[in-house]
Amino acid sequence: MDNICLGYDRNPSPRVRYGLDLLKAALQECGYHVYENSELWEWDRYRTGEGRKIYAGNRGASQFLRGLEERDVLLYHTDAPGSEGFYLASVPGDLLAVSGGDDSGVLYGCQELARRIRIAGELPNDLAFGDAPRFRLRGPAIGLQKMTVEPPRQTYEYPITPDRFPWFYDRTLWTEFLDMLMEERCNVIYLWSGHPFSSLVRLEEYPEALEVTDEQFALNADTFRWLTEEAGRRGIWVVMKFYNIHIPLPFAQKHGLKLHQPKPLPITSDYYKKSLAAFVSAYPNAGLMVCLGEALQGQMYGAEWFTGTILEGIRDGLRQSGVKELPPVILRSHAIDANKVVEAALPLYPNLYTEAKYNGESLTTWTPRGKWQDIHRQLASHRSVHIINVHILANLEPFRYGSPAFIQKCMQAAKYRLHANGLHLYPLFFWDWPYSPDRTEPRLRQMDRDWIWFAAWFRYAWNPDRDPEAERRYWKDTIGRRFGSSRAGAAILEAYDAFGECAPKLLRRFGITEGNRQTMSLGMTMSQLTNPDRHMPWPDLWESQSPQGERLEEYVVKELSGEPHIGETPPETIADAERHAETAAAAIEAARAFAARDRESFERLADDVEAIRRMVYFYSHKVRAAIAVLTYKHLPRKTCFDHAELLREALSHLEKSVQHYRELTVITKRTYFYANSMQTPQRKVPIRDGFAFRHWSECLPVYEQELERFRRHVGELSSGVVPEALRREEERIAAYREAPFALHSTGAETYVLKKGAFAFTDGDTRITGCAEELEGLTGIRFSQREAAAAGRAVEIELPQPAHVLVGYFNSTDEQWLQPPRLEENTHADDRGGYMPILRKGLRLFAYPSVNVHAIRYEAGRHTLDFGKGAYLLLGVIREDESLRPRDVEHRNDGVDTLDWLFE
Repeated sequence: MDNICLGYDRNPSPRVRYGLDLLKAALQECGYHVYENSELWEWDRYRTGEGRKIYAGNRGASQFLRGLEERDVLLYHTDAPGSEGFYLASVPGDLLAVSGGDDSGVLYGCQELARRIRIAGELPNDLAFGDAPRFRLRGPAIGLQKMTVEPPRQTYEYPITPDRFPWFYDRTLWTEFLDMLMEERCNVIYLWSGHPFSSLVRLEEYPEALEVTDEQFALNADTFRWLTEEAGRRGIWVVMKFYNIHIPLPFAQKHGLKLHQPKPLPITSDYYKKSLAAFVSAYPNAGLMVCLGEALQGQMYGAEWFTGTILEGIRDGLRQSGVKELPPVILRSHAIDANKVVEAALPLYPNLYTEAKYNGESLTTWTPRGKWQDIHRQLASHRSVHIINVHILANLEPFRYGSPAFIQKCMQAAKYRLHANGLHLYPLFFWDWPYSPDRTEPRLRQMDRDWIWFAAWFRYAWNPDRDPEAERRYWKDTIGRRFGSSRAGAAILEAYDAFGECAPKLLRRFGITEGNRQTMSLGMTMSQLTNPDRHMPWPDLWESQSPQGERLEEYVVKELSGEPHIGETPPETIADAERHAETAAAAIEAARAFAARDRESFERLADDVEAIRRMVYFYSHKVRAAIAVLTYKHLPRKTCFDHAELLREALSHLEKSVQHYRELTVITKRTYFYANSMQTPQRKVPIRDGFAFRHWSECLPVYEQELERFRRHVGELSSGVVPEALRREEERIAAYREAPFALHSTGAETYVLKKGAFAFTDGDTRITGCAEELEGLTGIRFSQREAAAAGRAVEIELPQPAHVLVGYFNSTDEQWLQPPRLEENTHADDRGGYMPILRKGLRLFAYPSVNVHAIRYEAGRHTLDFGKGAYLLLGVIREDESLRPRDVEHRNDGVDTLDWLFE
């Protein structure tokens, strides 16, 4: 084969050098003899070189390329290469020019030319091709996180050590992963940690803050520096993400502080400034991503903490290291009004990026709308880089997912509906990186199992506007090469696209939340379907993360009244899901005869298709049962025996639903270790405790018991017997038993909770009614005006463990304190009390009703500081008090909701 002269400017950057090496390897594989030359490259000399020549350079720095452009020898028929862009041009004089808009553009141009050489088996002629990314940032999130909590540390708190994260130190694994990301033209990795500084920097002023041994610290620093350098060679920026205000355990213990701080303190601010300065000085090639919400009361203190502590710490580090260029800092929009923070920060720190979740913590739609669409557009309007975060995927776990058609439309929506220009992609099983949940030995790696998940998102982050028909051909061929034939590729692609619609449609119409509080593949109870208000549904699921449509009860009421339906309806949704599931099953069966390669992966994919099909039928029959039950609820009845045939119809569907779940359990016993990657108490749906109920086999008895109870009650009604729940006379409700406490706050006072009592120290708002459980308790009152304006902390002392009763007003108006939500705050249920024990348990004249929550505290002195907004402290009760949740406005304790049918 011919000689090829490979040219470049002297002293190429590591990134350009990496691209040249890619190109050289491809040429040598095709039999060319490649020699390098960095001397020949002037516009009037390059023709003197013998034979074919390739020159790769950054047009912003290369005099050679500039000379060719100025003389109209190198012309562009597309936009001239800009940031990360490139152009491949056949130039007179037997020259092929790789013109990059910057060093990353040179790298991607070399990569593209190497790809074409390998496909053609030779160096192509007559090239004129330009390309550039449509999204500025494109890359995955990798968690330095574990599936379970390590007490006394709390959620997210894991020092970086070899026993916790052996993969972090595995340079072979990192190299494979970086090469994969390079292949997909990613330019960022987001590393997630609760508080990485206690593992990566040492502070002279706070030696107790280091949570690792000296040997581990040295290994961490060496590994992290190596990672940033290796990633940088491939055009990839490493970003370290952290939460606020999280502090190291030994630091907290020494200074008598809690691990998670809700507001700034002088000592925590000083510690963070010094930590950030040390990090920026030690790792100048790394970026930072900041989560202000959750532990920190971001609405009150977010702007202050971000501008006065975080940005100041970063600037201190830049001054110490002599770096003048501001590194990009990403502000995560989570549990805060990020716009207010951005407005305060931009004048001080212009190189600021923003990020917000795409579909919450699931994948539900390519048409996000409503409030969430507005949040993205507002953040994007600051004309910085705004990033969508495809987060957690709680409705896709643990199965494979790879619908290119769905993913392409999501990236188009990110661009056109949300105005984003960056992608932050979670793996499908985030909390157990690098392993997939498949029951195999050795464990499968997510980067291998979920190759199509990564490849599709990053392909469309580079360019979402590719022709759909051309894309079908591309994916058919790509999948076909993996499984041994084009016919297998076409059928498997059809299966991926079909079952890729199932989980998104089911969750968005029937789910409780788009957050990771719900593991959708484990199912839902009848109460969660027919009485979702009892389970604290998250309205953003159907108001923002779903197309227009109707919830179950809304549909039934409209159907009975003859009102027109709007958008997606439950019957249409389950019919669509069944159709998609059957299409996927037929396609995967059609592929079976043609899948001649990697049969193990094919069979695992086929198992997933069948598991998803069984999951779909579990839901579809359960939804049909729920429609029948809700119809029974809303039809006029003189007695409970009227329309009992609807309940018998529901029973038939519920029996079929449970049978499909049994089949699903049989499949997943063989194929999966567990369903959900976050196995903590934050998991609530279908069953509380994400560790005890992490597999279908653990949930199946719950559904079988639910079926048996329903069968018994339907049998009673069919036989003319009134069920016990309807016969039982209302039991007298006793008041809660008080626990002793001492109030230490000035400006607050105790009072007796009863009708006519003042609820606050200011104003004349009286209690007009309260639940029997609350009558006579000792409450604590303070200024409503003060609490609404800035929050009101109250200090109490408990001689023994107890529950503190907190009242939240049923209004979203900003004057009222809002109960914490797991969708926004992973720590919302750390002390219990997430669910109200008394719905509408208190009434005040002309005020919204009050839900009562019981929050657990150990013996000792406590500062009750819940954030900005008015609320009520309604008493302190014994730890062993029986807390039966009920809706006070329904004295029959749920009979009208029909939950008694299943319980």
